[in-house]
Amino acid sequence: MKQSSKRETMEMSPEEVELPPCKYEYLDHTADVQIHSWGDDLTETFEQAAVAMYGYMTEIDTVEILDRFEIEASADDMEGLLFHFLDECLYAFSVEPYFIARKVTITEFDKENFKIKATLYGEEFDLGKHPQGTEVKAITYASMQVYDNEGQHELFVIIDI
Repeated sequence: MKQSSKRETMEMSPEEVELPPCKYEYLDHTADVQIHSWGDDLTETFEQAAVAMYGYMTEIDTVEILDRFEIEASADDMEGLLFHFLDECLYAFSVEPYFIARKVTITEFDKENFKIKATLYGEEFDLGKHPQGTEVKAITYASMQVYDNEGQHELFVIIDI
């Protein structure tokens, strides 16, 4: 599976800094956390899951949209794509300069070939500004569910904490 990412700093347009409504929740799960996200389509559902993961790592309201980080992910099926997409989002946080996103926008979503390109909007994580939440160690396949049906676009994914 090919994955890649890059970070860049530049001026943001008003559309880039506008935040979407919250469409996710955290569900109790033994020793881990299950994210349940939904949206008007599968694209929004994936975006919401990524923001939910970042929201578990810090108080998301403290994150400003100052930079962007580009990611790509691909897989052999939809569950694998969700896994690799969230893993790339986690990677952005795990390497210097420890990028934390407040907003995620999928710019390309190929549901037939299972490929995603996305832009993460946020800033460098700073303990002086961002309260430390729970460390996310990994994304898991356990109990993963992706629904992309008429009137039902939601997913469930467990993150290892």
